[in-house]
Amino acid sequence: MDLLTNALHDAFAPIAISYVLAAIGLNIHYGYTGLLNFGQAAFAAVGAYGMAVLIVSFDVPLVPALLLALVGAVLLALVMGLPTLRLRADYLAIVTIAVAEIARLIFSTSFKQYFNARDGVQGFTADFRDLNPYGEGAIGFSRNDLWVITVGWLLVALVLAFVFLLMRSPWGRVLKSIREDEDAVRSLGKNVYSYKLQALILGGVIGALGGFVGALGKGSVQPDSFNTDFTFIAFTMLILGGAARVMSPVVGAVLFWFLLTFMDVLLKRITGDGGFVPGWLLNPDQTGNVRFMIVGLVLMLLMIFRPQGIFGDKKELAIDAR
Repeated sequence: MDLLTNALHDAFAPIAISYVLAAIGLNIHYGYTGLLNFGQAAFAAVGAYGMAVLIVSFDVPLVPALLLALVGAVLLALVMGLPTLRLRADYLAIVTIAVAEIARLIFSTSFKQYFNARDGVQGFTADFRDLNPYGEGAIGFSRNDLWVITVGWLLVALVLAFVFLLMRSPWGRVLKSIREDEDAVRSLGKNVYSYKLQALILGGVIGALGGFVGALGKGSVQPDSFNTDFTFIAFTMLILGGAARVMSPVVGAVLFWFLLTFMDVLLKRITGDGGFVPGWLLNPDQTGNVRFMIVGLVLMLLMIFRPQGIFGDKKELAIDAR
């Protein structure tokens, strides 16, 4: 039972919520619009650092800090999209991954009086925790984690409802048409460039919300939390659930974290003292890497036999890269 309990615990923890929101943003970019954004980590980082630095260094209250950080995510989307969205999709992919790495390096090495380099930013959660209605923790989570989880999953529900309605509106139908054939959409008089930019901004803002939840859950913000792995794990979750499906990022993220934690606990039990796997074959220090190998193998098999993901459709994977 401990195997399932630990796995379910991590599948619904604050870090999982952070990736769920990042994957929802990528679903707008990739699933609905066909934009290859490999820099979602930058949006999450801007959200987390923007909130934390404004609170700690400038004594900005929580709500204005959140709003200003979202403005920062909008500005980042403009920086990414304005020079590239008229070009082929692969150029956007190159620019976004470069911008994400530049942002991470800036947070790691520059403006140390605000970002504190690799030590990160702490001490910004007091206002949020003061709103905590829980007297104590429950179901294996601390009091603070339970509050973050409550707010985080409520935020996920609101964002999903918003995306559900938005993608069934005329605006959302234009996005899906752009994914299928942007030349046809352009011939109908639609400003494809403007729609792409709007989609990039919206998905980036949702990614910034993921940065908020992750930062409030950890109680700190470090630059290494927003490396390229962040974006590619979020993409993995999206593809696992199925692109262009409203609930797919949630299912993919929960399933991914469940499998990752389940394999970690299982491998630690079968190795070391009391385990039946000999140390020369696998020792407890190697289980962290082996679990990623096993989960990666499972994902490879999924891509071979069901490339559209659990709930997806193969037609949703088509991207016009012109």
